[in-house]
Amino acid sequence: MKRTVALAFAAVLFMAGCTKKETPTEVKASAPAPKIEVTAGVAEVRKVERIVNITGSLAPEETTNVSTEVSGRVDKVYADFGSYVKKGQLLAELQKTEIAFNLERGRANLAQAMARIGLTPNQTGVRPETTPAIRQAEAQMQDARSKYESARKLVATGDIAKERFEEIEKAYQARQAAFDGMRDDLRVQLANIEALRADVGILEKRLRDTRIVAPFDGQISERMAAPGQYIKENSPYFTIVKNYPLRLRADIPETAVMAVRPGTELNFTTDAIPGATFKAVVREINPSLDPRSRSLQAEARLTSNDSRLKPGMFVQVQLVAAHAVDAVMVPKEALFQVAGLTKIFTIRDGKAVEHRISPGVELDGLVEAGASSVQPGDLVVTSSLPMLVTGAELAVKNRPAKKG
Repeated sequence: MKRTVALAFAAVLFMAGCTKKETPTEVKASAPAPKIEVTAGVAEVRKVERIVNITGSLAPEETTNVSTEVSGRVDKVYADFGSYVKKGQLLAELQKTEIAFNLERGRANLAQAMARIGLTPNQTGVRPETTPAIRQAEAQMQDARSKYESARKLVATGDIAKERFEEIEKAYQARQAAFDGMRDDLRVQLANIEALRADVGILEKRLRDTRIVAPFDGQISERMAAPGQYIKENSPYFTIVKNYPLRLRADIPETAVMAVRPGTELNFTTDAIPGATFKAVVREINPSLDPRSRSLQAEARLTSNDSRLKPGMFVQVQLVAAHAVDAVMVPKEALFQVAGLTKIFTIRDGKAVEHRISPGVELDGLVEAGASSVQPGDLVVTSSLPMLVTGAELAVKNRPAKKG
């Protein structure tokens, strides 16, 4: 038993001795990481325009519902949805038999009233001072006056009785009153003629209103009437849209309101027409800001008509908020986008330094390095961007000249 324990102890010592011999006496130093070869560009200052991107929409120049002031049954329709119409073009007609009969009756009543005072229907601007009846009454009054004057002389000399003179005097006064009454009656008849003439004018207008015409050049966007349909007065028959010149309406943010005034030119695009840029000029500006959105509504007119543009289109507007602003710009190749972030790397003391930026204006292959600490003249990396982290050793293959 003692011998077995001794042998096991000796074996353990032997193994320990072997293990100690295999352990190195010293650790070798790790090799340095290789430098990443890159190309570089130079950050520089450029004069740029400060652009504000806003949204807007296109609206027609005019939109109206065409209606009439008379009611009736639709007789004929000459235009339909989508039709292009000209100002004054006949669009529809109502049945007009009843109105036409009423008009003829009104004209007959007017002619009758004018005949009573010796006028024809064609003498519309004549206002007579006398009529046959007035002239007859005047002659009778003159005769009664002559008899009265004679009787007054005779009663003074006692040649006629006073009672006879009083009869002659009363007869004269009656003739004078009749003459005055006839002149008053003429004024009443003239006023009645004017009223009848006004009635005829109203009926003529109602007859014209049975014809529905376009108020301006445009296109019909909706038709609400059909032949045989009874339409009440002031009910819409058509909706007409005047597309050109189109209006552009946009809400200007509070920070850019000082850049907008009547005459300001706007550039805009629309997803409906890719690659095309259009222009509009501001014509009207709301005098006050919207208290909820803190924005100012402006309305512009397009400088040229383009049939591809339609009312209701959603547009993106580029507003120049400032001119000739100094901006630090870097080559477009220096931008590295990952996880929704945009980064660039500058070179300082041979090492990469990361900067997060908000890209701004693009100009001649350069991009504004907004919201960053990049300075004019800094070297920025333009290649091998996915391999870089802050502190990485760099080997620049080119040496671009620095610009102030």
